[in-house]
Amino acid sequence: MSTNENATRGTRSWRRWIAPGFAVLCGLVYVAGGWYGGDRVFALGGLAVMLVIAVVLLVLGRTSETVTGLLDRRDERINSIDGTATVFAGMTLMLAVLIGFVVEVARGQDGRPYAMLATIAGVAYVAAIVVLRARR
Repeated sequence: MSTNENATRGTRSWRRWIAPGFAVLCGLVYVAGGWYGGDRVFALGGLAVMLVIAVVLLVLGRTSETVTGLLDRRDERINSIDGTATVFAGMTLMLAVLIGFVVEVARGQDGRPYAMLATIAGVAYVAAIVVLRARR
């Protein structure tokens, strides 16, 4: 085995731990937030859910070509599918936020939380357009 193959294998071995590690980190943030807020069920339940997700990612990362591709980011086809899925999810979420805003206002409630979410998404979108346009 060449040195280059060892380096590639080493890179792949740590990359597969990024998403599960992030899931565990999120679980720990849930514990801190829930504990601080006095909701022990949320704290421990959130940690449990995120630990299960981390384990599922590790197991599927070894058996599923799709999950492996999403975790190591080297497969252009899977990256393209991921990009399209991300756009679909983002547009669906934006539609839900806008519908939530209209429903809240129609009920005579303050639609400000939905308006703030829509504003954050809109600003992020415009910023991404500007940055991506400047890079190309």
